[in-house]
Amino acid sequence: MTQLPEKAQILAWISENPGKASKRDIAKAFGVKGAARIDLKRVLRELETEGHIEKRRRAYRDPDKLPPVSVLEVLPPDADGDLYARPLEWQGEGPAPRVLVVPRESDPALGGGNRILARLTEVSGNGHAYEARLIRRIGINPLRLLGIFRKGAEGGRVVPIDKGSAKEWIVPEGATHGAKDGELVEAEQAGPGGRLGLPRARVVDRLGDPTAPRAVSLIAIHQHGIPDSFPDAAIEEADGMKPAGLAGREDLRDLPLVTIDPIDARDRDDACWAHPDDDPKNAGGYVIWVAIADVAHYVRSGTALDREARRRGNSTYFPDRVVPMLPDRLSGDLCSLHEGVPRACVAVRMQIDAHGRKLSHRFVRGLMRSAESLSYAEVQAARDGAPNEKCAPLMDEVIAPLYAAYEALRDARAARQPLDLDLPERRIELDEKGHVSSVAFRERFDAHRLIEEFMVLANVAAAETLIAKRRPLVFRVHEEPPPEKLDALRETAEASGLTLAKGQVLKTSHLNRLLHDAAGMEEAELINLATLRAMTQAYYSPANYGHFGLALKAYAHFTSPIRRYADLVVHRALISAHGWGKDGLTPEDEEMLEATAEHISETERRSMAAERDTTDRYLAAYLSDRVGASFTGRISGIARFGVFVKLDETGADGLIPIRELGQEYFHYDRDAQTLMGADSGLTISVGQRVEVELTEAVPVTGGLTLELISLEGAALGRGPRPARGPGRGAARKPGQSAARAKALKAKARRKVVRRRK
Repeated sequence: MTQLPEKAQILAWISENPGKASKRDIAKAFGVKGAARIDLKRVLRELETEGHIEKRRRAYRDPDKLPPVSVLEVLPPDADGDLYARPLEWQGEGPAPRVLVVPRESDPALGGGNRILARLTEVSGNGHAYEARLIRRIGINPLRLLGIFRKGAEGGRVVPIDKGSAKEWIVPEGATHGAKDGELVEAEQAGPGGRLGLPRARVVDRLGDPTAPRAVSLIAIHQHGIPDSFPDAAIEEADGMKPAGLAGREDLRDLPLVTIDPIDARDRDDACWAHPDDDPKNAGGYVIWVAIADVAHYVRSGTALDREARRRGNSTYFPDRVVPMLPDRLSGDLCSLHEGVPRACVAVRMQIDAHGRKLSHRFVRGLMRSAESLSYAEVQAARDGAPNEKCAPLMDEVIAPLYAAYEALRDARAARQPLDLDLPERRIELDEKGHVSSVAFRERFDAHRLIEEFMVLANVAAAETLIAKRRPLVFRVHEEPPPEKLDALRETAEASGLTLAKGQVLKTSHLNRLLHDAAGMEEAELINLATLRAMTQAYYSPANYGHFGLALKAYAHFTSPIRRYADLVVHRALISAHGWGKDGLTPEDEEMLEATAEHISETERRSMAAERDTTDRYLAAYLSDRVGASFTGRISGIARFGVFVKLDETGADGLIPIRELGQEYFHYDRDAQTLMGADSGLTISVGQRVEVELTEAVPVTGGLTLELISLEGAALGRGPRPARGPGRGAARKPGQSAARAKALKAKARRKVVRRRK
C-alpha cells in the first residue's frame, strides 16, 4: 500500500512549489497512486478545513500569500553569490517561501542582515517562489535631488533644476552611473560635504534629455512644489509598523470581498461584495458590503506620518509615476487590500430595496481577506459572458450579485438625477523608454459605474452617520453654478439650437435635460464642456453645503484614505463616533478642521495643475514630430490674444494666436466669447468646427501653436495680419496714398466674402 505523506510534508512541498500545487502534482511528488489518491484527497480537504491551505483554480496553496510589497531580511550570499531573503511577516502555516533578490545596476550593495522594502513578483520553478526588486533599505532614507549632470575631470556635479536651490552636489568618479554631460539625473546624497563644503552624491537614475518625455513628470513635481521624499521620522514610523490583528475587530475574512481596480493599480483601498437580502420584508433587495483600508490604525494623529500625509493632502498621479500620500510600506503593503492577505479595514454594511434606495447601514471595524484582485476589464468581460480563470469561480457568488445590486442602484440614481456629463477621459500610454506610444480615450464599462455607485453610497452613509452622531468632519462640497456662468451656458445652448430655461431654481435634472437633448448632435461635446465649465470647483469644508453635482444633501469622502487625507479625517471621526479606540479625531484635530479643509482643497488643486501640465507636455512631445500636419478640432475658448482649439485626435489644446487669424483686426467680446473681424464681419465663437495646421510644439512648456485653415468648412486666408494703426482697419504702409490703401482694403474685403461663400 502506498505510504501517504504527513500533513507537514505536504505543507512544506506546497510552499516550495507554489506553481505546481494541484492534487495531481502532489500525488506525483509523493508517489501516491491508485486508490491511495482518495485518501490523499481526504487529507487535502482536512488541511483546507483546518485553514492551512486553500483550493483556488484547482491548486492548493498557503492561504496567506506574501503581499506585493513586503519587508524582507537579506540572507548572506549563497555559494553561487546569489542573494536570498526571508519575509519578516510570513503568516502562513507552512515554511516561509524563498525569495530571490534581483538587484538592478543602480541599487546599493546589500549584505546579510540588511532589512529591505521590496516589490515581489510570484514565479514558479528555479527553487524560489518570489523575486524581489529593491524599493529601499529600511532605516536609510537618503536625500534626493533632481538636476542636470555636468561632467568634470573626475566625476562631475549635479546642478539642481529647482530655482530655490543653488547648492550643487559633487559626484565622485565611479558614482556617475554613466551619466553624460547635460543629462537630467536623479541623485541621492552619498556622504557629507567635502573640503569645498558641497555634499557628495551618487547618480541613481539617468533621465536623459531634460526636455524628453520621461523627465516631464519630475519637472512638474518640482515646479508645483509637490513633496516627493518622506522625512526620516515618517519612514522610521512606517518601517516599524506591524499588520493589525483581529483584536477589537469583527472577523470579515469569510466574506468573499473582491477589489476591482484599473489593471495597473498598485494600491487597493476598497473592496466590495453584495448578496440578495434574506430579510422577507425586503423582497428583491440587496445587502452591499464596502470595506475600506483602515489607514487610521497606522497613521495616528500628531505623528510624523500624519504630519507628512496632511502636508501632501493627497497622492498625485502621472502617466509614468505616482507621488503617494503615504510611504510604500503603507500604501503598497499594510494598507493595501491585496488578494489573500489579512488586512485591517473599516467596512459598512448597507441594505437597499429593490429600487436601490438605502434602508439602513452600519459601520464595523474589521479584519478582511480579499478573495481576488480583479480589473475592470476582466470583470466586465465576465459579465458579458467571457469569464477568465480568475472570474469563472466567482460568477455566481460574487460577480452576478454585484451587478444585480448595481442595477437596483441605477434606478435610485435615475430618480435622484445627478449631473450626467459624458466627457471621455484621455489615457496617455508610454513605452519602456518613457515616450508616448499612443493617446487614447479610456473605455468606460459598467464595472466602472458599479464601483462608483457603491462608493457614493458608502460616502453618503459615512456623512449621515457622523451627522446623526453629531461628530465634526470634513464634507465634500459642490455648490451650484453662479448666475453669470449659467448665462454663458445658456448662450452656448441657444447658439446650438437648444434651450436652458430661466426663472426657476436650478436642479441637475434641468442640466441633464439639456445634455440629453444634445446627445447625438454634432454639438454634444461642446454642450458637455460648456456645462462642465459652468460648474464651480468642489472643495472640502467642515460646514455642509451639499453636493450639487451628485444631487445629495450631505456627502463626505470615506473610500480612499490611502490617497486622500480628507478620507483619513472621516475615518478618524467614525472611530471616535463609535468608540472603537484612541486613534480617532483628537480635540486638536477638531480645532484645525477648517484649516485642514482649506489646505487639502489647495493641495488637490496643486496636484490637478501638475497632472494637467504634465499631460500637456507629454502631448506636445508626442506631436512634436508632426509639425506642419493638419488636424480637425473644435474651438474650446476665446481670449483677447487668440483662439483655443481642442484637437479631435488627441484631445490636446492648442492656441491660434490672434496675429495668425488674417489680414484684419478682430474685436473681442468677452461676454459673448467671440472675435469679430472689423472688415469682414467674420465671427469666431466657441463650438465652431475648424481645421488647423500645427506650426509649433514645445515639450518643455507643453505649448501647441496652431494656424487656422478653415472655419466650419470654409477655407480662410492665412498669414499674420499687419500691426493695427490708430484708425479702423489695417494700418497704412509708409508712403502709401489714402486712395491706394482704400482700394486694397476693398479688394481684401471682396476676397473674404468670396472665401466665405
